[in-house]
Amino acid sequence: MKNIALTLTAAAALAHAPHALAQAGCSSDGAARPAVILERFISADCAECWSTPALPAANDGVRTVALHWIVPGAAGDDAPLSAAAIRDALLRLADLGRAPVPGTDVHVAAVTAPPLGTVRVASGPPVNDYLGASIAWQPPKAGLQNSGPWQYHLLLVEAIAPGTEGTASARNLVRNRLQGTWEKANLQSKQKQSPWMEMRAMRIPEGAKPERLFMVGWVQNAQGQAVAAAQSACR
Repeated sequence: MKNIALTLTAAAALAHAPHALAQAGCSSDGAARPAVILERFISADCAECWSTPALPAANDGVRTVALHWIVPGAAGDDAPLSAAAIRDALLRLADLGRAPVPGTDVHVAAVTAPPLGTVRVASGPPVNDYLGASIAWQPPKAGLQNSGPWQYHLLLVEAIAPGTEGTASARNLVRNRLQGTWEKANLQSKQKQSPWMEMRAMRIPEGAKPERLFMVGWVQNAQGQAVAAAQSACR
């Protein structure tokens, strides 16, 4: 167990090491930054909601990341999509003040324009069904003295190609989530790490294919508005 823990610690550190990522992981360095975050919530009870073509993201040329959450259904483990359902989908709906629906629900949020600072997300190589992941925010140098708290969201996402896994459309399936809050009170407590950064080991769920995984992350203000976002581009 000690060796595994050390390996995961190294993987998490690697997730925030830009030069090493060319060989071993992914980051958002150089990738287009989303201007719109579109989230589709699909009940695990609704097999046809997954298999039928998804409506395209009506973005009119705006950079949009479309995410798909499978929400645990009333049928529990007997639901047709239960293998991909995650409790984090319920938590995300609660964040948005929404209740689960029998079919599909959609939430669309625009990132502030221009973004408030820059978000960077990254991940290291898989190690024993885990990978090191990080999210970092470089806020503006001024203007944060009387604002906050700031909430970060880091998602482990699997890119599903159309015609595979029973879906007719491309899907970005959310597999895991890390969520937390940065506050001014935390600034003096993190001596060895930027106050605006988190590095963790994230579990890769059973059935997810590591070669299809990437990261999506954003930071939002106290009013719940996304102020900056990023997604990784894996080589």
